[in-house]
Amino acid sequence: MDSLVYSFPPLASPDAHTLILGSMPGLASLQAGQYYAHPRNAFWPILADIAGFDSKLDYPLRVQALQSAGIAVWDVLRSCRREGSADARILRDSEQANDFTAFFRQHQSIRCICFNGQTAARAWRHHVLAHHRLPSVPCHVLPSTSPAHARLGLDDKLHQWRDVLTPMLGGTP
Repeated sequence: MDSLVYSFPPLASPDAHTLILGSMPGLASLQAGQYYAHPRNAFWPILADIAGFDSKLDYPLRVQALQSAGIAVWDVLRSCRREGSADARILRDSEQANDFTAFFRQHQSIRCICFNGQTAARAWRHHVLAHHRLPSVPCHVLPSTSPAHARLGLDDKLHQWRDVLTPMLGGTP
């Protein structure tokens, strides 16, 4: 049976320059009250490698490290109906987008959007771009860090994420 699930508030400092968007937190994340809480999700190891912090830090310290690096994290969807954790199980007619007009009003320094997988990018195009006038910033669809996206290994995912994020953080990929 599908359940109505809700995303978390954004993790974003006022001066964030890069916004990473997922689709909707999975069950492990919802239960923990933390973004990317599934132990096999590659999000924290990838971002820790790129931003230069220990992926095993306590959650508040990982969040602080991302914010210090100018990275914001949120989800495209505010709510949806879904059975389990998989994006493929989201009932599309139940999707409700977060308020990106208000987000960009409060975070005017965002200059890059990265989608954590194809589902987030599709939801963005369908629910946000189709209905809102937002600042024009480069958008990058990156491979999902979810363990369900096993077509690519951690090294391949890291390489693609590094190629996009490292220049945003002032480094060379």
